[in-house]
Amino acid sequence: MTTLSSFLANEHNHCDELFAQAENAVADHDWPRAGSAFQQFMESTQRHFAHEEDVVFPAFETQTGMHGGPTKVMRGEHQQMSQVMTAMREALAKQDGNGYLGFSETLLMLMRQHNLKEENILYPMTDQALAGQEAALLDRMA
Repeated sequence: MTTLSSFLANEHNHCDELFAQAENAVADHDWPRAGSAFQQFMESTQRHFAHEEDVVFPAFETQTGMHGGPTKVMRGEHQQMSQVMTAMREALAKQDGNGYLGFSETLLMLMRQHNLKEENILYPMTDQALAGQEAALLDRMA
């Protein structure tokens, strides 16, 4: 059976691939490809955030009683990353490659730190706390 950790980490990897495709397209000044790749990246990332914030985090909080702990920190980081993605989208709309790549560097740093915390700390806690509920939660995210 797929664990919550592996499902969510796979989503991280997929988003990372889309992020790299968009960044490469911007570096090549291929604006149509950049726009398409960035849109896919942003949609996949927002879907991932929703999986966590609407499905996994509430289940974890209910099971553990931890409402102000790691999930609160992760939600705050999601908001911060969403703000940077908005700035990236605006730079892309202006075909401002330097602006986009500057924001992309910031987002990459934020994503790496965020994903490490989730994959090494929160996801293992989630797997333990939600043992036996994985199938139902994965089904809600499908």
